[in-house]
Amino acid sequence: MRGITFRVILKRIKAIRFMMVDPKVSKWKKLLVVFGIVYVLIPIDIIPIAIFPFGFLDDLVLWIWILFYLRDTLDKYWLGEKEVDLSKNFDGKTVIDDVEYEVEPDNGSSEEK
Repeated sequence: MRGITFRVILKRIKAIRFMMVDPKVSKWKKLLVVFGIVYVLIPIDIIPIAIFPFGFLDDLVLWIWILFYLRDTLDKYWLGEKEVDLSKNFDGKTVIDDVEYEVEPDNGSSEEK
């Protein structure tokens, strides 16, 4: 179980971009993120911003709740843990020009060199 640290929160915030473009993610989860963004941008708040620093508290609590609610989905999109298949970049392409090579099948014998 991962604790909530500043580093975890930053990684989840960065993962939102990748979650939003994935068609496999439900529209409800995407709508929740859009609602959070709209709530931060609109001037109407539960606690007015004029009461500094408590004015940002409702926005902060809302976003911590959204990140907590979407934690399992967002953790799938952390770039550090996601395996990238680079073979797709080279599919059908010649990587080394002007070199002829042949792959010989392994006969099951182990030769020491």
